[in-house]
Amino acid sequence: MFLGQGDRLAALLLRVLASSVLLSLFSAQAQDSGSDRTYLRADRPSIALSAREGTGELITAAGTVKLLKDGVLIDEAALSRGRAFFSSLPFGDFTLVVEVTGYKSTQKDLNLSVAMRYEVDANLQREGGSSEAEGASAKPLLAPKAREALDKSLKALGSNKLSDAEKNLADAMKLAPNHPDVLYVQGVLFLDQKKWSQAQGVLEKASQMDPGNGRVFSALGMALADEGKYDAAIAPLEKSLQLDPGGWEANWTLGRVYYHQQQYDQALKTSQAAWAESKGKEPQIELLVAQALTAVGKYEDAAQALRDFLKHYADRPEATTARRWLDGLASNGKIHPN
Repeated sequence: MFLGQGDRLAALLLRVLASSVLLSLFSAQAQDSGSDRTYLRADRPSIALSAREGTGELITAAGTVKLLKDGVLIDEAALSRGRAFFSSLPFGDFTLVVEVTGYKSTQKDLNLSVAMRYEVDANLQREGGSSEAEGASAKPLLAPKAREALDKSLKALGSNKLSDAEKNLADAMKLAPNHPDVLYVQGVLFLDQKKWSQAQGVLEKASQMDPGNGRVFSALGMALADEGKYDAAIAPLEKSLQLDPGGWEANWTLGRVYYHQQQYDQALKTSQAAWAESKGKEPQIELLVAQALTAVGKYEDAAQALRDFLKHYADRPEATTARRWLDGLASNGKIHPN
Protein backbone atom coordinates (compact mmCIF):
# COMPACT_ATOMS: atom_id res chain seq x y z
CA MET A 1 0.00 0.00 0.00
CA PHE A 2 1.37 3.42 -0.97
CA LEU A 3 0.90 6.53 1.13
CA GLY A 4 -1.02 9.62 0.02
CA GLN A 5 0.56 12.13 -2.37
CA GLY A 6 -0.48 15.03 -0.14
CA ASP A 7 1.39 13.52 2.83
CA ARG A 8 4.50 13.03 0.74
CA LEU A 9 4.39 16.60 -0.52
CA ALA A 10 3.87 17.90 3.00
CA ALA A 11 7.01 16.03 4.03
CA LEU A 12 8.95 17.29 1.01
CA LEU A 13 7.94 20.89 1.66
CA LEU A 14 8.56 20.73 5.40
CA ARG A 15 12.27 21.40 5.03
CA VAL A 16 11.75 23.92 2.26
CA LEU A 17 9.28 26.02 4.24
CA ALA A 18 11.47 26.16 7.35
CA SER A 19 14.13 27.92 5.32
CA SER A 20 11.70 29.87 3.15
CA VAL A 21 9.91 31.58 6.03
CA LEU A 22 13.15 32.80 7.52
CA LEU A 23 14.44 33.81 4.11
CA SER A 24 11.34 35.86 3.35
CA LEU A 25 11.78 37.71 6.63
CA PHE A 26 15.42 38.51 6.13
CA SER A 27 16.12 38.62 2.39
CA ALA A 28 15.30 42.31 2.06
CA GLN A 29 17.58 43.15 4.98
CA ALA A 30 20.51 40.81 4.32
CA GLN A 31 22.82 43.51 2.90
CA ASP A 32 22.69 45.45 6.15
CA SER A 33 24.00 43.31 9.00
CA GLY A 34 22.04 45.29 11.55
CA SER A 35 18.81 45.82 9.66
CA ASP A 36 17.11 42.63 10.86
CA ARG A 37 17.15 43.62 14.53
CA THR A 38 13.53 44.66 14.47
CA TYR A 39 12.65 40.95 14.24
CA LEU A 40 14.65 39.92 17.29
CA ARG A 41 13.38 39.68 20.85
CA ALA A 42 15.69 41.45 23.27
CA ASP A 43 15.31 38.77 25.98
CA ARG A 44 16.39 35.83 23.80
CA PRO A 45 19.63 34.99 21.98
CA SER A 46 19.85 35.11 18.20
CA ILE A 47 22.39 33.99 15.61
CA ALA A 48 23.59 35.73 12.47
CA LEU A 49 25.78 33.40 10.39
CA SER A 50 28.05 34.39 7.52
CA ALA A 51 29.30 31.69 5.15
CA ARG A 52 32.66 32.70 3.68
CA GLU A 53 35.28 31.40 1.31
CA GLY A 54 38.94 31.20 2.26
CA THR A 55 39.40 34.72 0.88
CA GLY A 56 36.87 36.04 3.38
CA GLU A 57 34.28 36.84 0.70
CA LEU A 58 30.68 35.85 1.33
CA ILE A 59 29.59 32.73 -0.57
CA THR A 60 26.83 33.38 -3.10
CA ALA A 61 26.05 29.76 -3.99
CA ALA A 62 22.82 28.15 -2.78
CA GLY A 63 23.05 26.53 0.63
CA THR A 64 21.35 25.78 3.91
CA VAL A 65 22.21 26.11 7.59
CA LYS A 66 20.85 23.53 10.03
CA LEU A 67 20.52 24.39 13.72
CA LEU A 68 20.85 21.44 16.09
CA LYS A 69 20.42 21.22 19.85
CA ASP A 70 21.56 18.04 21.59
CA GLY A 71 21.94 16.47 18.15
CA VAL A 72 18.32 17.15 17.17
CA LEU A 73 17.43 19.41 14.25
CA ILE A 74 15.28 22.29 15.54
CA ASP A 75 15.45 24.75 12.64
CA GLU A 76 16.85 25.23 9.16
CA ALA A 77 17.44 28.36 7.09
CA ALA A 78 18.49 29.04 3.52
CA LEU A 79 21.53 31.16 2.85
CA SER A 80 20.73 34.50 1.25
CA ARG A 81 23.82 36.20 -0.16
CA GLY A 82 25.92 34.18 2.25
CA ARG A 83 23.88 35.02 5.36
CA ALA A 84 21.39 33.12 7.54
CA PHE A 85 19.57 34.13 10.72
CA PHE A 86 17.96 32.40 13.71
CA SER A 87 16.07 34.42 16.32
CA SER A 88 14.31 34.00 19.69
CA LEU A 89 16.39 30.96 20.65
CA PRO A 90 16.57 29.24 24.04
CA PHE A 91 19.80 29.29 26.03
CA GLY A 92 22.19 26.35 25.79
CA ASP A 93 24.62 24.57 23.49
CA PHE A 94 23.96 24.47 19.76
CA THR A 95 25.58 23.20 16.57
CA LEU A 96 25.33 24.93 13.20
CA VAL A 97 25.82 22.71 10.14
CA VAL A 98 26.52 24.71 6.97
CA GLU A 99 25.98 22.99 3.62
CA VAL A 100 26.63 24.81 0.34
CA THR A 101 26.60 23.29 -3.13
CA GLY A 102 30.15 23.02 -4.45
CA TYR A 103 31.73 23.29 -0.96
CA LYS A 104 32.66 20.90 1.82
CA SER A 105 30.17 21.11 4.66
CA THR A 106 31.31 22.46 7.99
CA GLN A 107 29.89 22.89 11.46
CA LYS A 108 30.25 25.38 14.29
CA ASP A 109 29.55 24.70 17.96
CA LEU A 110 28.53 27.57 20.22
CA ASN A 111 27.02 28.25 23.61
CA LEU A 112 24.20 30.77 23.90
CA SER A 113 24.36 32.02 27.46
CA VAL A 114 23.51 35.71 27.01
CA ALA A 115 20.49 37.42 25.43
CA MET A 116 22.42 38.93 22.54
CA ARG A 117 23.05 38.52 18.83
CA TYR A 118 25.90 36.09 18.12
CA GLU A 119 27.81 36.83 14.90
CA VAL A 120 29.24 33.56 13.55
CA ASP A 121 31.60 33.13 10.58
CA ALA A 122 31.79 29.75 8.85
CA ASN A 123 34.69 29.30 6.43
CA LEU A 124 34.09 26.67 3.75
CA GLN A 125 36.47 25.00 1.33
CA ARG A 126 35.55 24.21 -2.26
CA GLU A 127 35.15 20.59 -3.27
CA GLY A 128 38.28 19.65 -5.15
CA GLY A 129 38.31 18.33 -8.71
CA SER A 130 34.55 18.06 -9.11
CA SER A 131 33.19 19.46 -12.34
CA GLU A 132 29.68 18.81 -11.02
CA ALA A 133 30.36 20.89 -7.91
CA GLU A 134 31.84 23.67 -9.99
CA GLY A 135 28.71 23.74 -12.11
CA ALA A 136 26.53 23.83 -9.00
CA SER A 137 28.47 26.69 -7.43
CA ALA A 138 28.09 28.68 -10.64
CA LYS A 139 24.29 28.65 -10.41
CA PRO A 140 23.02 32.17 -11.11
CA LEU A 141 21.56 34.23 -8.32
CA LEU A 142 17.91 35.19 -8.32
CA ALA A 143 17.05 38.87 -8.45
CA PRO A 144 15.41 40.11 -5.21
CA LYS A 145 11.94 40.44 -6.78
CA ALA A 146 12.12 36.95 -8.26
CA ARG A 147 13.29 35.52 -4.94
CA GLU A 148 10.46 37.26 -3.11
CA ALA A 149 7.86 35.86 -5.53
CA LEU A 150 9.37 32.39 -5.26
CA ASP A 151 9.31 32.48 -1.46
CA LYS A 152 5.65 33.51 -1.53
CA SER A 153 4.91 30.59 -3.83
CA LEU A 154 6.63 28.14 -1.48
CA LYS A 155 4.76 29.51 1.51
CA ALA A 156 1.43 29.19 -0.33
CA LEU A 157 2.29 25.62 -1.31
CA GLY A 158 2.95 24.77 2.32
CA SER A 159 -0.51 26.13 3.21
CA ASN A 160 -2.09 24.19 0.30
CA LYS A 161 -3.15 27.44 -1.36
CA LEU A 162 -2.47 26.27 -4.88
CA SER A 163 -3.97 29.26 -6.68
CA ASP A 164 -1.79 31.67 -4.69
CA ALA A 165 1.24 29.45 -5.25
CA GLU A 166 0.59 29.39 -8.99
CA LYS A 167 0.14 33.16 -9.16
CA ASN A 168 3.39 33.94 -7.32
CA LEU A 169 5.27 31.30 -9.27
CA ALA A 170 4.08 32.93 -12.49
CA ASP A 171 5.59 36.21 -11.29
CA ALA A 172 8.90 34.48 -10.55
CA MET A 173 8.90 32.77 -13.95
CA LYS A 174 8.45 36.09 -15.74
CA LEU A 175 11.63 37.33 -14.09
CA ALA A 176 13.69 34.10 -14.15
CA PRO A 177 11.98 31.46 -16.31
CA ASN A 178 14.99 29.13 -16.58
CA HIS A 179 16.43 29.41 -13.08
CA PRO A 180 16.74 25.94 -11.48
CA ASP A 181 15.15 27.08 -8.21
CA VAL A 182 12.11 28.35 -10.11
CA LEU A 183 11.90 25.12 -12.10
CA TYR A 184 12.12 23.12 -8.87
CA VAL A 185 9.17 24.94 -7.31
CA GLN A 186 7.24 24.58 -10.56
CA GLY A 187 7.88 20.84 -10.39
CA VAL A 188 6.65 20.65 -6.80
CA LEU A 189 3.51 22.56 -7.79
CA PHE A 190 2.91 20.10 -10.63
CA LEU A 191 3.32 17.25 -8.15
CA ASP A 192 0.72 18.82 -5.88
CA GLN A 193 -1.60 19.16 -8.88
CA LYS A 194 -0.98 15.50 -9.79
CA LYS A 195 0.49 16.51 -13.14
CA TRP A 196 3.19 13.86 -13.03
CA SER A 197 4.58 14.12 -16.57
CA GLN A 198 4.86 17.93 -16.41
CA ALA A 199 6.60 17.61 -13.05
CA GLN A 200 9.04 15.09 -14.50
CA GLY A 201 9.88 17.39 -17.41
CA VAL A 202 10.73 20.52 -15.41
CA LEU A 203 12.49 18.60 -12.65
CA GLU A 204 14.71 16.79 -15.16
CA LYS A 205 15.67 20.19 -16.56
CA ALA A 206 16.34 21.56 -13.07
CA SER A 207 18.51 18.54 -12.21
CA GLN A 208 20.65 19.14 -15.29
CA MET A 209 21.11 22.82 -14.45
CA ASP A 210 21.71 22.26 -10.71
CA PRO A 211 23.27 18.79 -10.38
CA GLY A 212 24.30 19.36 -6.77
CA ASN A 213 20.77 19.92 -5.44
CA GLY A 214 19.51 16.82 -3.66
CA ARG A 215 15.98 18.19 -3.25
CA VAL A 216 15.53 18.35 -7.02
CA PHE A 217 16.50 14.69 -7.47
CA SER A 218 14.23 13.68 -4.58
CA ALA A 219 11.26 15.47 -6.18
CA LEU A 220 12.12 13.95 -9.58
CA GLY A 221 12.10 10.49 -8.03
CA MET A 222 8.66 11.20 -6.56
CA ALA A 223 7.33 12.28 -9.95
CA LEU A 224 8.62 9.13 -11.63
CA ALA A 225 7.22 6.92 -8.87
CA ASP A 226 3.82 8.57 -9.17
CA GLU A 227 3.89 7.92 -12.92
CA GLY A 228 4.50 4.25 -12.17
CA LYS A 229 8.06 4.44 -13.56
CA TYR A 230 9.54 2.64 -10.56
CA ASP A 231 12.74 1.44 -12.24
CA ALA A 232 13.49 4.96 -13.46
CA ALA A 233 12.74 6.47 -10.04
CA ILE A 234 15.54 4.59 -8.30
CA ALA A 235 18.49 6.46 -9.91
CA PRO A 236 17.42 10.03 -8.99
CA LEU A 237 16.43 8.93 -5.49
CA GLU A 238 19.82 7.31 -4.94
CA LYS A 239 21.48 10.43 -6.37
CA SER A 240 19.52 12.55 -3.91
CA LEU A 241 20.80 10.43 -1.03
CA GLN A 242 24.38 10.76 -2.28
CA LEU A 243 24.04 14.53 -2.21
CA ASP A 244 22.06 14.62 1.03
CA PRO A 245 22.64 11.46 3.09
CA GLY A 246 20.15 12.69 5.68
CA GLY A 247 17.39 13.10 3.11
CA TRP A 248 14.67 11.06 4.77
CA GLU A 249 12.10 12.03 2.12
CA ALA A 250 14.18 10.32 -0.57
CA ASN A 251 14.61 7.22 1.60
CA TRP A 252 10.87 7.17 2.25
CA THR A 253 10.02 7.31 -1.46
CA LEU A 254 12.73 4.77 -2.29
CA GLY A 255 11.32 2.44 0.35
CA ARG A 256 7.88 2.67 -1.23
CA VAL A 257 9.34 2.01 -4.68
CA TYR A 258 11.19 -1.09 -3.45
CA TYR A 259 8.05 -2.30 -1.67
CA HIS A 260 6.01 -1.91 -4.84
CA GLN A 261 8.64 -3.92 -6.73
CA GLN A 262 8.51 -6.61 -4.03
CA GLN A 263 12.14 -5.96 -3.08
CA TYR A 264 11.19 -6.21 0.55
CA ASP A 265 14.65 -6.39 2.15
CA GLN A 266 15.65 -3.13 0.50
CA ALA A 267 12.26 -1.63 1.32
CA LEU A 268 12.84 -2.45 4.98
CA LYS A 269 16.35 -1.00 4.99
CA THR A 270 15.40 2.29 3.36
CA SER A 271 12.18 2.74 5.32
CA GLN A 272 14.00 2.16 8.60
CA ALA A 273 16.62 4.71 7.55
CA ALA A 274 13.86 7.20 6.70
CA TRP A 275 12.18 6.65 10.07
CA ALA A 276 15.44 7.14 11.98
CA GLU A 277 16.46 10.24 10.01
CA SER A 278 13.02 11.89 10.17
CA LYS A 279 13.05 11.80 13.99
CA GLY A 280 9.28 11.34 14.02
CA LYS A 281 8.46 14.19 11.64
CA GLU A 282 6.31 11.93 9.44
CA PRO A 283 4.63 9.16 11.45
CA GLN A 284 3.39 7.36 8.32
CA ILE A 285 6.94 6.15 7.71
CA GLU A 286 6.49 3.81 10.69
CA LEU A 287 3.57 2.19 8.88
CA LEU A 288 5.81 1.54 5.87
CA VAL A 289 8.35 -0.04 8.24
CA ALA A 290 5.59 -2.29 9.60
CA GLN A 291 4.57 -3.28 6.06
CA ALA A 292 8.14 -4.17 5.14
CA LEU A 293 8.68 -6.12 8.39
CA THR A 294 5.53 -8.12 7.65
CA ALA A 295 6.68 -8.79 4.09
CA VAL A 296 10.03 -10.26 5.27
CA GLY A 297 8.30 -12.41 7.91
CA LYS A 298 9.28 -10.42 11.01
CA TYR A 299 5.74 -10.43 12.33
CA GLU A 300 6.43 -9.68 16.00
CA ASP A 301 8.60 -6.72 15.03
CA ALA A 302 5.87 -5.51 12.69
CA ALA A 303 3.31 -5.81 15.47
CA GLN A 304 5.53 -3.82 17.82
CA ALA A 305 5.91 -1.07 15.22
CA LEU A 306 2.13 -0.91 14.85
CA ARG A 307 1.66 -0.81 18.62
CA ASP A 308 4.18 2.03 18.86
CA PHE A 309 2.29 3.91 16.17
CA LEU A 310 -1.01 3.49 18.01
CA LYS A 311 0.60 4.52 21.28
CA HIS A 312 1.97 7.79 19.94
CA TYR A 313 -0.41 8.63 17.09
CA ALA A 314 -3.80 7.22 18.09
CA ASP A 315 -5.50 10.46 17.05
CA ARG A 316 -4.28 10.29 13.44
CA PRO A 317 -6.54 8.98 10.65
CA GLU A 318 -3.99 6.26 9.86
CA ALA A 319 -4.55 4.71 13.30
CA THR A 320 -7.53 2.84 11.87
CA THR A 321 -5.26 1.21 9.29
CA ALA A 322 -2.68 0.34 11.96
CA ARG A 323 -5.33 -1.35 14.11
CA ARG A 324 -6.63 -3.31 11.12
CA TRP A 325 -3.15 -4.56 10.26
CA LEU A 326 -2.46 -5.48 13.87
CA ASP A 327 -5.75 -7.36 14.15
CA GLY A 328 -4.96 -9.12 10.87
CA LEU A 329 -1.61 -10.35 12.18
CA ALA A 330 -3.31 -11.70 15.28
CA SER A 331 -6.26 -13.34 13.47
CA ASN A 332 -3.89 -15.03 11.01
CA GLY A 333 -1.84 -16.48 13.84
CA LYS A 334 1.28 -14.52 12.91
CA ILE A 335 1.79 -13.03 16.37
CA HIS A 336 1.26 -14.17 19.93
CA PRO A 337 -1.85 -12.77 21.60
CA ASN A 338 -1.17 -10.09 24.21
